[in-house]
Amino acid sequence: MLHMVVCIKQVPDSREIRIDPKTNTLIRQGVPAIVNPYDLNGVEAALQIKDQFGGRVTVLTMGPPSADKALRQCVAMGADEGVLISDRAFAGADTLATSYVLAKSIEKAGRLWGQPAIVFCGKQTLDGDTGQVGPGIACRLDYEQLTYVEAIESVDPDRGEVVVRRHLEDGVERVRAPFPVLITVLAEMNKPRRASLPGLLHAQTYQPIVWSTADFEDLDRSKIGLRGSPTVVSKTWVPEPRQVDTEFLKGETGEVTSRLAQVLVERLQTVQGA
Repeated sequence: MLHMVVCIKQVPDSREIRIDPKTNTLIRQGVPAIVNPYDLNGVEAALQIKDQFGGRVTVLTMGPPSADKALRQCVAMGADEGVLISDRAFAGADTLATSYVLAKSIEKAGRLWGQPAIVFCGKQTLDGDTGQVGPGIACRLDYEQLTYVEAIESVDPDRGEVVVRRHLEDGVERVRAPFPVLITVLAEMNKPRRASLPGLLHAQTYQPIVWSTADFEDLDRSKIGLRGSPTVVSKTWVPEPRQVDTEFLKGETGEVTSRLAQVLVERLQTVQGA
């Protein structure tokens, strides 16, 4: 059976985030939590493969007990199981510690429901914005990793491989990779589906599986939580607004082109003379 795992995170809605001017820290009180949007694209990608070939979709998240709402949302969309990795010992984890715990959780999910053929992660999260967790998981599990994937062209369960398109700075790359593979997805890959009415009803009564540190036999406690997190955030702040001179050029195409060339020459001379 084709088993796919999706790693998601519940994050503050970036549209509602504010920064305390005195402490320079994020104000999280009263800010609604949502599933990281890129992660939902990963859920949709897994569900589309399940629709075509069958199989199982397991969704994992590490977070506080309230993160079970994020798992229920994914179950309502069509995921088979949601697992919440929650323990006070995991608190304060940076991307290094997070990728360690998620890698251990994927291994445990593989023992319970079969080794995952594909692991999906969003390309990054709205709150951390580092894009490090997915590659970190792949390195720990020794999986092939395909980052910044904008489309899955084909999946062949019999041959155990996937063909994807990666969006790079200088173009598009088409890659064929064997299972098991970790894919970080872009928003351009798909549009997450709306939950069906049966899915919503099922999610209302669904109870996610919860794993704590006690559920991992070989967990190295020196690699989790604050103890396993070498990253330190010393300060956050809002950048000062910049004043930008703007000139609108109007007229016929020839006139605008000539004026634009003149403006560019003047700006270049100013920069060189500075």
